[in-house]
Amino acid sequence: MRIVALVSGTGSNLQAVIDAVAAGRLDIEIAAVGADRPGTKGLERSAAAGIETFEVNFKDYADRGEWNHALTAKCLSYEPDYVVSSGFMRIVGEEFIDAFDGTYLNTHPALLPAFPGAHGVRDALAYGVKITGCTVHIADAGVDTGPILAQRAVEVLEDDTEDSLHERIKVQERELLIEVLAELAARRA
Repeated sequence: MRIVALVSGTGSNLQAVIDAVAAGRLDIEIAAVGADRPGTKGLERSAAAGIETFEVNFKDYADRGEWNHALTAKCLSYEPDYVVSSGFMRIVGEEFIDAFDGTYLNTHPALLPAFPGAHGVRDALAYGVKITGCTVHIADAGVDTGPILAQRAVEVLEDDTEDSLHERIKVQERELLIEVLAELAARRA
């Protein structure tokens, strides 16, 4: 199974996937890793692992439509079975969603459908939940909507801050992403 991963930041979820592949725990090929801006740690991690990288810098395009078209074309050029949003913080457009219909995976630091959007951890804390977690789902045209593939719960501790809770969620999110990718790869085999 071939994937293209998309990152916007540190690429810690991606690093967990790279490590699982290197250790033989995950039988997939990471065809390429792309970013929406220059200088991301995620691209550095990928290059260090010998994975091809690319950049489709949002600021290089006149509008969101042109950027979306360029990102779609670049990802399609690798002929992936799945595209994995691994901390990719841009909302992709209809052209991208249609091109990867049912094969664009996203991770989210909350138990969807609760607390969608960019601040799932902060929103869960503000609401006062005792349990939150993470979700891996098929991304569609909505924001953090689409079929849920797997979830994992994380207890909210009395003294949790947004950062401490998010770090514990990320640990579970990495493991869950690897499990989902392994299951998808096994189905393809």
